[in-house]
Amino acid sequence: MMLFSTLGLYLSRRFLKTIFFVFLALFVIIYIADFVEMLRRGSDAPGVSSAFLAFLTLLRVPSIAEQVLPFAVLGGTMIAFVALSRRLELVVVRSAGVSVWQFLTPPTLIVLLLGILSVVLYNPLAADLKQRADGIETRIFGKTARADADTSLWIRQRSIDGQAIVRAERSSDGGQELGAVTAFVYDQDGRFMERVEAARATLLPGFWTMTDARITAPGEEPQVVGTYLLATNLTPEQVTQSFVAPASVPFWDLADISAKTEAAGLDASGYRLQFQSLLARPLLLVAMVFIAASFSLRFFRFGGVSRMVSGGVASGFVLYVATKLASDLGGAGVLSAPVAAWLPAVVGSMLGILVLLYQEDG
Repeated sequence: MMLFSTLGLYLSRRFLKTIFFVFLALFVIIYIADFVEMLRRGSDAPGVSSAFLAFLTLLRVPSIAEQVLPFAVLGGTMIAFVALSRRLELVVVRSAGVSVWQFLTPPTLIVLLLGILSVVLYNPLAADLKQRADGIETRIFGKTARADADTSLWIRQRSIDGQAIVRAERSSDGGQELGAVTAFVYDQDGRFMERVEAARATLLPGFWTMTDARITAPGEEPQVVGTYLLATNLTPEQVTQSFVAPASVPFWDLADISAKTEAAGLDASGYRLQFQSLLARPLLLVAMVFIAASFSLRFFRFGGVSRMVSGGVASGFVLYVATKLASDLGGAGVLSAPVAAWLPAVVGSMLGILVLLYQEDG
């Protein structure tokens, strides 16, 4: 088998080495940029040292760097191919009768294995570190930790009285306390009944207790009550999960959290999409190898390296944009989670194979 031959092992080491160093370079760049941002945000936080912010940044960066793994595979593969071409190793291998498909077997299997390991090992570690970093940020910066974004929590719940949509600005005490709460209450038939605004809501078994509530119903004058009870079927864990971004949930927990969230009547589309995206990651990395090969498997004795690099990077960027666009459509419910996650990887792989077939087999 090509992978276990002397040539296959040599190529595998070359590709692993270049992909690793490209990913490490991107990791360092992301770390420096994020550390500078953390220094800016932490300048007004009392008792926070630069060393602690450096540690906090180190907890955050693995999750961010995970998003650039496809670019590390693209860049590392292109660098390896160009190096082999410049040293005429590619010419010797091709003249020995090795086809492009045999030549691509080692890098394809290598990135396939890297994709699987990144999902089952790297992602859970990065997600766990990200959750710890979010907890530290909340304690240090409070609400200002997300001052530049909408941090509101939206919950759709079902109960014996009907349905309700609850919006809260913050959560505490393990999801049992909500602050700045607004609830839109509907009856069993889905007709709007009233809007309830409260400074605080406490979750008790089977119902919410809203304090200092203002009730507004269609055709009636607003009323202010000291306590308002709203039936619910939620648990504190389910409320807390609504504050957790899908990217912060480890791969092994996504299916369980998605099922529990859906059973509670909450929107689980983000968790389903994240789960399918992680499953599709190995194929997406393989697509990056095919794209890199379609621009790199040439003899560059007479130049053209810059055009090749530009074309490869542009193609990889287009695939990345397509992936994000499909993800946004999946999150909005326009596409199902499997289609949104797998479509860019499948199309990218097919286009890369098509270009290679045209270049190699006419």
